[in-house]
Amino acid sequence: MPISTTPRRALSRLFCSLLLSMAVLSLPAVAADPTEHPVVKRKVSLAPSAELHYSIEAQQSGLHLNGEALVKWSAAGNKYSVTTETRAMMLGKILETTSEGDIDGYGLAPTRFVEKRFRREASTTTFNRELNTINFTQSTENYPLKGGEQDRAGIIWQLIAVARGNADKFTAGSEWLFFVAGPRDAEQWSFKVVGREKIKTKQGEVNAVHVLRAPADDKGQKLDIWLAPSSDWYPARLRFTDPDGDFIEQTLDNVNKKPA
Repeated sequence: MPISTTPRRALSRLFCSLLLSMAVLSLPAVAADPTEHPVVKRKVSLAPSAELHYSIEAQQSGLHLNGEALVKWSAAGNKYSVTTETRAMMLGKILETTSEGDIDGYGLAPTRFVEKRFRREASTTTFNRELNTINFTQSTENYPLKGGEQDRAGIIWQLIAVARGNADKFTAGSEWLFFVAGPRDAEQWSFKVVGREKIKTKQGEVNAVHVLRAPADDKGQKLDIWLAPSSDWYPARLRFTDPDGDFIEQTLDNVNKKPA
């Protein structure tokens, strides 16, 4: 049965803006010159390989929408990969993202980030380790590789690795900066630890660490992440909130750990 124009537009807005591994949208850059990004080497401890299934609920343009996402995270030897497949009711698969690369002294060292959105051509972001540059198929921008740079599919897992490796410092009020590349450009992202909170999931109540990424001017989209220390710091919930109150929320259904 055909989908009416309004629900189709709302679904497109919802899932074409969604990036998990989690889904992360672009906010205004923190640094005045985005090429002058900091080089920060921290202790890291990568989470065990796993498949994570999420339920998605959203309120967009007055409509309540549902979907699901499957995240496949793998870290073995000196290689990693994370893929996300997002599906929407009535539309099927509407988003795929892949981040893959090496594991070095900074943690994740991506070599390629691919994003395929609903009814659009795939975009590829390349981290050229020979030329030390970040390049994009969707723009002519390029940025220097200095060490520690991330992409939007892998950043959550780099954040997890930093949290696991610095649990004693990953406390309320602490701030963690990363340089993150998307499909067209790159910028500095700031994550701030809000504190410990209890949240409900299908696996029961979880004592989670709430981390917030918010724009400085309060005009962009906010990202709230709840990491579960009792479950290897996997993300138990993520919530994207627009200035107008519309939101997208992903809640963990189950985790299947994989052999290393």
